[in-house]
Amino acid sequence: MREFNRIKRLPPYVFSIVTSMKIDARRRGEDIIDLGMGNPDMASPPHVVEKLIESARNPKNHRYSASKGITKLRTAIVDWYKRRYNVDIDSETEAVVTIGAKEGLSHLALAIINPGDIVLAPNPTYPIHSYSVIIVGGEIKSIPLREDNDFFEDICNTYKEMSQKPKMLIISFPHNPTTSVVDIGFFKRIVDFAHDNDLMVIHDISYADLVFDGYVAPSFLQVPGAKDVGVEFFSVSKSYNMPGWRVGFCVGNKEMVGALIKIKSYLDYGVFQPIQIASILALNGPQECVQETVNIYKSRRDALVDGLNRIGWSIKKPLGTMFVWARIPEEFKRLGSLEFSKLLLTEGKVAVSPGIGFGEFGDDYVRFALVENEKRIRQAVQGIKKVLSK
Repeated sequence: MREFNRIKRLPPYVFSIVTSMKIDARRRGEDIIDLGMGNPDMASPPHVVEKLIESARNPKNHRYSASKGITKLRTAIVDWYKRRYNVDIDSETEAVVTIGAKEGLSHLALAIINPGDIVLAPNPTYPIHSYSVIIVGGEIKSIPLREDNDFFEDICNTYKEMSQKPKMLIISFPHNPTTSVVDIGFFKRIVDFAHDNDLMVIHDISYADLVFDGYVAPSFLQVPGAKDVGVEFFSVSKSYNMPGWRVGFCVGNKEMVGALIKIKSYLDYGVFQPIQIASILALNGPQECVQETVNIYKSRRDALVDGLNRIGWSIKKPLGTMFVWARIPEEFKRLGSLEFSKLLLTEGKVAVSPGIGFGEFGDDYVRFALVENEKRIRQAVQGIKKVLSK
C-alpha cells in the first residue's frame, strides 16, 4: 500500500459519520430535519441570477478568465469595502478574487506557510482554518475559544509560553461555529500584537452581514496599520445566498495578496466569467436582499432558541452567523458531541453537527445550522423534546 503523508495528517471527517447516518435514515423513509451542514437553503437574488443568464449567453464569456479575477469585479470589491467600512483598497495589488473563501485561504496557506511553521488558531473553529495549515506541513497551536475566557489574553499567554514563535494567526468573527463576536477594540489589540511580534494575520469575515439585535460586525482592516500585517477574506455565499457559485475575495496586505495571486496563476484560471460578472451586480446592486436574508435567519434563530429554552435546554441567542452553538445538556454531557448527535438523529430525527468536528474544545457542544424554515425548526424542537424527556 502506498502512503500519502499529507493525507495521513488529516483525521477522519467526523461530520461524515452523522451525514452517513442521515442518508441511511432517509433511505428507510424517515423524515430527518437537517440542521447539520451550513448550506444556505434560500434562493440567490433574482437580479443576480438574471445577470448570470444574460452573461452566459455571450460567447466571449466562455473563454478562460483571469486567475486574479476580472478587473470590474476587483473594482466592485474595492467599492464595497469603501462603502461598508471606509477602507481604501488598491484593486491591482491589494485584492484578488477567489473560488470561495475556502479555496483562497487554502492556497494562501500553501503560498506562505513552510513545513514546520507554527500558526495560531482558535479551537473550536471552522476546519479549513486549521487544516489548510496542516495540509501544507505547518503546525497548529490551538487557542481555546470559550464563553468565559478572554480570547485575546489567551493568545498573549500562549505566545509567551512558546519556544518557537508562530508565523501567523488565523481568526474569524463572527465566528463559526461558536457564534462569538468582537468589537473594533479587539482588532486594535490584534493589530498592535501582530506589529510587535512580526505576526501575519488572516481574518475570515464571511459572516459579516449575518448579524442581529443591533450588533454590527467590524472589519479587521478598519484598524490603522492592519494592512501592514494581514488580510481579510469575504465570500458572497452567505450574504447573498450564493454558496454554489463559489466566489470570494481576499484583500489587504500587498505581500500576502501578491503571494496568493502568484500561486493562483499556476493553479487556476479563475471563476467562470459570467459568475464573476453576476457577482459584480451582487456587490454593487440593490442590497435589500441581504437584509431580507438576515431577517429570515433572525426569525429562525428565535424559533429555535426560544423553543429549546421552553423544553429545558438553556441557550443564549447568538448575535451573529447562521448557526446556534449549544452546550450539551448536563445529563447528556458524558456522551460527548458525536454520540449525542447520533442520539438526536436516531431518536429525535434531527441532524446537527458534533462540536468535536471543529476541534477538541468543541466536544461539549453541538452546532445547529439555521437552514430549515420555521415550521421545520419547530418540528425539530418537538423531536429534541422527546430525546431530552428520556
